[in-house]
Amino acid sequence: MKIGIIGTGNIAQYLLESINRNGKVEAEIVSIFGRNQEVGSKLESQYSAKFYTDFKEFIQSPMDVVVEAATIGVAMEHMEEVLDNKKHLIVSSIGAFKDIEYLNEMKEVARKNQQHIYLPSGAIGGLDLLQSANSLGGLQEVRITTRKSYQSLGLDVKHVEECIFDGMAIDAIEKFPKNVNVALLLSIAGLGADKTAVRVIADPNIQRNTHTIEAKGDFGKMNLLIENEPMPNNPKTSYLAALSIVSTLQNRGNAITVGS
Repeated sequence: MKIGIIGTGNIAQYLLESINRNGKVEAEIVSIFGRNQEVGSKLESQYSAKFYTDFKEFIQSPMDVVVEAATIGVAMEHMEEVLDNKKHLIVSSIGAFKDIEYLNEMKEVARKNQQHIYLPSGAIGGLDLLQSANSLGGLQEVRITTRKSYQSLGLDVKHVEECIFDGMAIDAIEKFPKNVNVALLLSIAGLGADKTAVRVIADPNIQRNTHTIEAKGDFGKMNLLIENEPMPNNPKTSYLAALSIVSTLQNRGNAITVGS
């Protein structure tokens, strides 16, 4: 399997290290697309992957799957072109799908081109359970409470715990586009962004980003607590989010699939 990466940041560098250097996936990252020529050239030299600043040249390089590891804007700018060029796509910037019409449009583009859009589980779990619970419309309530430090939320530090958002995922993603991708992912797996409740708490004493997911329906109840370690070189990114992309790549084409 030949892989292309959109982005040159922390997740892209982690994938290059894990795959090209340490062989954690039976694959090779052959192409990188980005706008930072200095960083891109260093990555090309370190990991023997061709760096491109021209997207058309990048997307025409010999790849089977493209990993988007950039931003919501970059994902939306290039998603359709990736699919039209017959490449499978792994999207890390889940916020690109905050508009359900855009999500449905990209589903249709993928279907037309016989390609697949993968949404890694990111910093959370329980997605298979929500999909199963909602398969016949029996999912009734989903709530996620996210607890982070003021720094990781990009806010001025205070010395008291504060609930800074309490509402629906559709509004949370607008207010915190870099911090609540998990809420949108839950929405896609479950009841939708207008019916998934979200609380965001800024906690000056917290050591790990935590997510508490609660759900109930015909299946029963779920309470799931995840405490995420940050990536060593970027406290704003969950280590599990990077691992979930590696897992998605490892599982492509497996003879046995666990879960949905």
